[in-house]
Amino acid sequence: MPTTKRDYLLMHLVVAAWGFTAILGKLLTSPPVDVTIWRTGIAVLCFVIIAWLAGGARISLGQGMRFALTGAVLGLHWVLFFWAARLSTASVCLAAMPTAMLWASLVEPLIDGSRKWRPLELVVGLLMVGAVWIIYQVEFSYWKGFTVAIAAAFLSAIFAVFSKQQVGACHWSRIGAWQMSGAFLAALVCRPFLEQGFLPQLPQGLDVLWTAILAIVCTVAAYAGFMKALREMSVFAMNVIYNLEPVYGIVLAALVFGSAEIMSAGFYLGAGIIVASVISLPWLRKWIGE
Repeated sequence: MPTTKRDYLLMHLVVAAWGFTAILGKLLTSPPVDVTIWRTGIAVLCFVIIAWLAGGARISLGQGMRFALTGAVLGLHWVLFFWAARLSTASVCLAAMPTAMLWASLVEPLIDGSRKWRPLELVVGLLMVGAVWIIYQVEFSYWKGFTVAIAAAFLSAIFAVFSKQQVGACHWSRIGAWQMSGAFLAALVCRPFLEQGFLPQLPQGLDVLWTAILAIVCTVAAYAGFMKALREMSVFAMNVIYNLEPVYGIVLAALVFGSAEIMSAGFYLGAGIIVASVISLPWLRKWIGE
């Protein structure tokens, strides 16, 4: 069945929702680890209901544990992601996310022995390192947030590599239920080390609304849309659209926060190099036949 305009629009909406999470991370006043706990907890309930309606969420314990461990990596990624947004700005946080492509290129051959390092990806990776250096130089006041965001991007790459091996195992809602359970438990375990006490704070005021949007729209709905688009679109097309996440996020952040998100020209140069690198890579790979 050919890919339709509706499929492309759906994937763009999914990526825009992912880009909006950094903005929600700035709007939310709860600690980053608490945001992740509530986000994943609500997502687990939603995925369990969807899986039950789709035929049940029961799978073997061993398979469930593998999904949960992969989800734990995602949970740690989200904790670092929201922490980075608090330490810097939504734009700085999002600028680091495309480096996940570099990390995935380096990590995947170590995890999946059937894949080798590709020279083109390593060259593009070096270009991205130069772009990261530019951002550090011109936005030094945000170096802590940018560093944490790069660590979050690394965990995102680890999650993507393992998820790629698991995506066809069963219905996406079952995978989502187990992965979000792992993310929830990982955030809960981190809580005493990052904040006081074991239990998260209850969202107050507008945090209730932002948390609901984060969990239902940016997590459950975006995950469902992504899996639907994955069945209809080529991996090539999806990667190109996915790499537009920082573009959507930075534009949305500027609209929401105004001048607080305006960075120096050097920042946009560095971010532009990173985004251009990840967007052009699929075409370059296809062009040279790698």
